[in-house]
Amino acid sequence: MDELRQIFAEAGALAQVVPGYRPRAGQIEMAAKIAAAMAERRCLIAEAGTGIGKTFAYLAPAVLSAKKVIISTGTKNLQDQLFNKDLPVIRRALSPRWRFQAALLKGRANYLCIYRLNLALNHAYGHAQEEAAALAQIEVWRRKTVSGDISEVADVHDQDPVWRLATSTTDNCLGQECPDYQECFLTKARKQAQEADIVVVNHHLLCADWSIRETGFGELLPNADVVVIDEAHQLAETASNFLGVNLSSKQCSDLADDALAEYFAAAKDMPDLRLSCENLQLEVKQARLAFGLEIRRGEWRDVEDNPEISAALAALQTRLRELGQHLERAAERSKGLAACYERCEELLEQWDELLNRQDERWIKWFETFGKSFTLSRTPLDIANEFKKFMQMHRAAWIFTSATLSVANNFNYFANNLGLSEVESQRWDSPFDYARQSLFYHPRGLPQPNDPLFTDKILDFVTPVLKASQGRAFFLFTSHRALQRAAKLLAGKIDYPLLVQGERSKSALLEEFKTSGQAVLLATASFWEGVDVRGDSLSCVIIDKLPFASPGDPVLKARLQAMEKQGRNPFFEYQLPNAIIMLRQGAGRLIRDMDDRGVLMVCDPRLLKRAYGQMFLDSVPAMRRSRDISDVQAFFAPNETQPPA
Repeated sequence: MDELRQIFAEAGALAQVVPGYRPRAGQIEMAAKIAAAMAERRCLIAEAGTGIGKTFAYLAPAVLSAKKVIISTGTKNLQDQLFNKDLPVIRRALSPRWRFQAALLKGRANYLCIYRLNLALNHAYGHAQEEAAALAQIEVWRRKTVSGDISEVADVHDQDPVWRLATSTTDNCLGQECPDYQECFLTKARKQAQEADIVVVNHHLLCADWSIRETGFGELLPNADVVVIDEAHQLAETASNFLGVNLSSKQCSDLADDALAEYFAAAKDMPDLRLSCENLQLEVKQARLAFGLEIRRGEWRDVEDNPEISAALAALQTRLRELGQHLERAAERSKGLAACYERCEELLEQWDELLNRQDERWIKWFETFGKSFTLSRTPLDIANEFKKFMQMHRAAWIFTSATLSVANNFNYFANNLGLSEVESQRWDSPFDYARQSLFYHPRGLPQPNDPLFTDKILDFVTPVLKASQGRAFFLFTSHRALQRAAKLLAGKIDYPLLVQGERSKSALLEEFKTSGQAVLLATASFWEGVDVRGDSLSCVIIDKLPFASPGDPVLKARLQAMEKQGRNPFFEYQLPNAIIMLRQGAGRLIRDMDDRGVLMVCDPRLLKRAYGQMFLDSVPAMRRSRDISDVQAFFAPNETQPPA
């Protein structure tokens, strides 16, 4: 512990490599608590207020423990930041005495598949001009890359649809049967992870492997002495998605596309196989049309008696069976065709499981998109499953985030994951919120169910944006409200207006930072995991308390199940979830000791409903005001202490 404290001391190891480093008592205490949990293989819930420095608080003890450590983050962006920025800092701080090997491991879709790239480059039908140009760029990069991580390709965005032709899925991967197995980038990344002391993954990869290999971390993740779950408030939702069964029309169309490519490569004398692929492609489109043109998400019982949808799905199954019969005969022609046959059989089994099996422990629902649809079966509760998972791996489990408690209580988080007899502790932010910030909640706000709610709150928001001179995040709970506000604000304010969806998230953030006076309108993905320090973000405006839509099929089923158990779903589930979301949104405002800003919440329920106090008790202790003049004074030149 003495050595750990020295690392965080005023003239310690971190101070030597981090410009402007300041010791924080909370960070040192948190690091000591985590070190003890790691040493004793205990489970710890550790909430760290903004500015504590939780990343170094778990990285330093992880290195000093000399144990095998897996660190799981909420997103790939955070994963890259941890591996490419934070770990190198710790390495410099602790070198040369403490040496460690670290590895970054992502899901297979993040790595180039040489076999599939070659298959795409040699496709008999060729490609559209833009797709062909992108594949040519990927081929040039392929000759020089070491990691095969597709995020390296600056000219082909990692969300570009062309990557489906140059990456693999668990469905189409040939495994050790692949002719390019020895050069496989994913295989190399997994090998590095097995040999490393610290492995950085993300929740999607962790949960995907858990759902596939219930006996453990399987082939993807090595056995670990310590598992650190960062951004742990996201884990339950991610785990719920992966423990279910999700069948998409895209899986069927991708199978048809891949089988067709393999047909041209190895079975051109089997015209019935080609016809079967084309028939399946057509049936997928017909099935999508049967759901109607609307993009929606609903309970399965809403459509299960619809004769048009039932007929379309039955026809799709028939075409899958036909393709399976032809693939079975062609499987001996190539490893690719054999893999397509196995995929087809698995898809047919999933269809049967989704459509014909009944179990009250699962929620069945559907979702439609522009050109595709998904059918899903999601568990009502993952607590028991996750508890079993942890019991299989007697490691030290560290759950950390800035938002794990609700009104200083961790029961909501712990119950969702089945954590019992677990130690929990929180460390408040070192920031002086009373001096650095103001919480503004004006009088006369419209009710959130008012059809003109968005229009009306702009009368309250616009003066705030003028006082802050832009420099604001305007966060919404729905895309519809965002689009309405964007339309109304255009030309109404003198600052650059950035709207989520018009460009990539990274491009919007970069322009927001460089502009210095922009107003960014955004929804869910900007409520958390976004770090903008300095004057360019001086105001966060939230339109409504972020309660999840009660019409969501998964949420609706969970709430009904809780009611049947005699529980109160609002206070046990909906309210805690909304409070954590609000805490995340509010957390965008103050990111540094020198930051200053105004938080504005436009929902009158904050003071007019009894539960509003729970929201207020869960956000930092800011000064509060209901008067716009206090906001104007806060942003006035040379202002030092605005009135409370």
